[in-house]
Amino acid sequence: MSTPFIPGPHVFHLDWVAEADRIAKWIVDVLARRLHRRGLVVAISGGIDSSVCAALAVRAVGANKVFGLLMPERDSSAFSTGRGRELAAHLGIAHEIFDIAPTLEALGCYRHRDQAIRRVFPTYGDGWKNKIVIAGGLKGGINYFKLVVAGPDGTQQEARLPLKEYLQIVAATNFKQRIRKTMDYFHADRLNYAVVGTPNRLEYELGFFVKLGDGAADIKPIAHLYKTQVYAMARSLGLPEDICNAQPTTDTYSLAQGQDEFYFALPHAQMDLALWSSNHDVPAPVLGAALGLNESQARRVYDDISAKRRAAIYLHAAAETLGADKEENHLNAPVCTVGRTGGC
Repeated sequence: MSTPFIPGPHVFHLDWVAEADRIAKWIVDVLARRLHRRGLVVAISGGIDSSVCAALAVRAVGANKVFGLLMPERDSSAFSTGRGRELAAHLGIAHEIFDIAPTLEALGCYRHRDQAIRRVFPTYGDGWKNKIVIAGGLKGGINYFKLVVAGPDGTQQEARLPLKEYLQIVAATNFKQRIRKTMDYFHADRLNYAVVGTPNRLEYELGFFVKLGDGAADIKPIAHLYKTQVYAMARSLGLPEDICNAQPTTDTYSLAQGQDEFYFALPHAQMDLALWSSNHDVPAPVLGAALGLNESQARRVYDDISAKRRAAIYLHAAAETLGADKEENHLNAPVCTVGRTGGC
């Protein structure tokens, strides 16, 4: 009797040098044949995804045709800007640091967010910090969100977040991604460059991005790579060690917040295996064995992936128009992403 196949880290292995070359060749082809742009703008957060995208951009078109943008704001981690500077120096690319906090203040980002928070925690004010965390799904219930706040003395409180307040906080914080994208396209227009989107496969497939914010781009070179593969690619590309070791965060809320806390519910390595298993029709009991979960928990992971895919349809969708199907198909052409066949 043969040993049953159990998915593990080995399923993500690639020839990293060959894959980097394939992506770089594809970028050059897309720029020349489809986008007709001279170079690339990359928003650099200091995280692993944007760092790998910037390095691949340099591999494709050279450092002199890549422009990096670092856009901190009031809630950004100081480590993000530091790593972003380090990356720009490492790659030798021109870059600009633009503090978007005054713009966010003028738009009411912080005010709208804090109004919603105070409806849950009336004492919330200056010197306090906040984050949203996901809960419920893996324990058999439906997903719901909790608001976590910390006072100036560091004492934390948490409460289940009502839908109205959740929507207002998220809507307010989405200003951050949309203002950053506005700056991306200013520089892209100024330089006649294309804008690079930085989602990995987890984020792209499961909708972890803001529509017309970080979801907006002309080319998405790592949307086919699982997060585990992005980390491996970073090391193959020789990126600085602190960037290769950077943990996935949202860098959106003032309290430290991992992506698994806010959206995925599992650490990225486990979520990668779950998504890969879903994409390859691996039975729930086998996934459970790979993740150390029972069958019921594994089925809930698959259910959560399905729900996120359904929610992502809206995020990926182009604007609805009334016209001939042929015309709509032409006008609503997809953003360029690397596929297994290298197409756009």
